[in-house]
Amino acid sequence: MITLALVLAGGAATGCGGRATTHHKPGTSHEQASGTAGTLLDVTDPAGHKLREVPADGAPEVRLVVRPDSEDGWNLQLAVKNFRFTPDSTGGAALTGAGHAHLELDGRKLARLYGPWFHLSAAQVPEGEHTLTVRLYADDHTAWAVSGKPVEATAALTAAAPGASGGHGHGGAPPSAQPDPPASGQADRTVTITVRDGKVTPAPARTELRRGERVALRVTSDRADTLHVHGYDKEVALPAGQEATLTLTADRTGLFEVETHESRLVLTQLLVR
Repeated sequence: MITLALVLAGGAATGCGGRATTHHKPGTSHEQASGTAGTLLDVTDPAGHKLREVPADGAPEVRLVVRPDSEDGWNLQLAVKNFRFTPDSTGGAALTGAGHAHLELDGRKLARLYGPWFHLSAAQVPEGEHTLTVRLYADDHTAWAVSGKPVEATAALTAAAPGASGGHGHGGAPPSAQPDPPASGQADRTVTITVRDGKVTPAPARTELRRGERVALRVTSDRADTLHVHGYDKEVALPAGQEATLTLTADRTGLFEVETHESRLVLTQLLVR
């Protein structure tokens, strides 16, 4: 296993945990956020978000750790310091040491992260060498910055061709983690969902599973979004108009919501007994 990390500037981490409720609850407005923490600079990060400058002493820091997943792709860990994830207040005021993160692959945004763990599917990474970047943001979507530079971390990632043999390079997955997106035959249950014009089809309901069963969530959205499973901290990007599959083993009992981040839609609930 190869772990790559770079510290640039991070907090005490908390994730979504086992909570099975929607976490998008906007707080105060963007206008109210101005001046609540740090200094808003008239410059932007590579994604076009304004920087919010804070002193280096006690500033948020983040470190990115990449680990191959035994089933598919990689598991990413954001080790943060002087920072906490606050999914319930996204869209609210910028409070010191709080917010969320963005994940980019070669400068292209893959997902917004509300916790310290993220599963990156092999299907999302083309063959070759790439750079992953995670950047910390305040609840008002400004980027935390120190000395005019965003608080971020990067890691190199090498993706082998499907079925390739041999080593996996820096942060890449071994051959067993490089298949095409899981087919329904590889899972005990398959749930197929379509999102169009803000409507979920079939209507959100509960999907009952026995502990240890594997479920494949196959989702097609008419707009780019991110699929997220609460309690498991599993996510996958949803390209507009393309089906994306997230496969997981239901190894935790309870009720867990499956939702989209950007459109804030509950797609189904996983009831694991």
